[in-house]
Amino acid sequence: MSARFSIRHQLEFRYDAPVRGSVMTLFLSPVRDRRQQLHGFSIETDPGGATFEFRGPFGNRGHYFDRPGTHRALRIVARSNVEVSPPEAMPDRLGPGAWTTLTSTIRTPELWLMLEPSRFAQPSSAALGKFVAARGIEKKDDLLEGIRALLSCLYETFEFSPGTTAADSPIEHILKSGRGVCQDYAHVMISVLRGWGVPARYVSGYLGPDDSQTSTNESHAWVECWLPGLGWCGFDPANNCDCDERHVRAAVGRDYADVPPVRGVFRGTANSALTTRVEVVREEHGGIEP
Repeated sequence: MSARFSIRHQLEFRYDAPVRGSVMTLFLSPVRDRRQQLHGFSIETDPGGATFEFRGPFGNRGHYFDRPGTHRALRIVARSNVEVSPPEAMPDRLGPGAWTTLTSTIRTPELWLMLEPSRFAQPSSAALGKFVAARGIEKKDDLLEGIRALLSCLYETFEFSPGTTAADSPIEHILKSGRGVCQDYAHVMISVLRGWGVPARYVSGYLGPDDSQTSTNESHAWVECWLPGLGWCGFDPANNCDCDERHVRAAVGRDYADVPPVRGVFRGTANSALTTRVEVVREEHGGIEP
């Protein structure tokens, strides 16, 4: 059955000296499609001003704003109310011939692009090659069994450890240390899958709680693979599961660099620090107070 969530995503930049203006691009709005109904979305900022919507190169709904004037802090609060239906159940196997079918049906630029190396997804990385060989990661005769085996391997091998990598860390960091966050898991999985010839894309969004609890963390990330007869299917390597109605999609891209929750610049000479807080609540327990 579907799940309805209220989401509050707060980002606050603090500067150690006054800045003369800030320009920001955001990918915070949940997707509207056949599985996600967006019942409400708003952005508030302090300093305040107009916010504009745009459509990104991968079809994502983004927002941007310019806040001229001197300030030492910039606060952004995005609120969403979204209902997510579960995806159709995936089979245990795709059966013989799936690899051949996959190869013969990859004919669109959208799929070709998700096979190419990108900033954080590097199928030819030497460190990735050593990692794959050391753990015996390889294609299986059944395409879907191979993907799920990879999913479990990454979950069992890596330790989820916030603060050990940065948003712009290359996959070599988690491959060397064995510690990282959901973005790192996703980038490694995408890199392996593209090396196999499976179109794979990065998904940013939110992970709701299993029941009527509040989930307090940061934004989430996972992987979607294009599978013959099924289309884009979601897999969450940080939680070792197929994606379900808890996974609220906000944007898709080749990797994190295409769809960061926030990206911006400021005018002036200062150091900046960003703090974020995400709260996801099941609707039956009410919305989130400012």
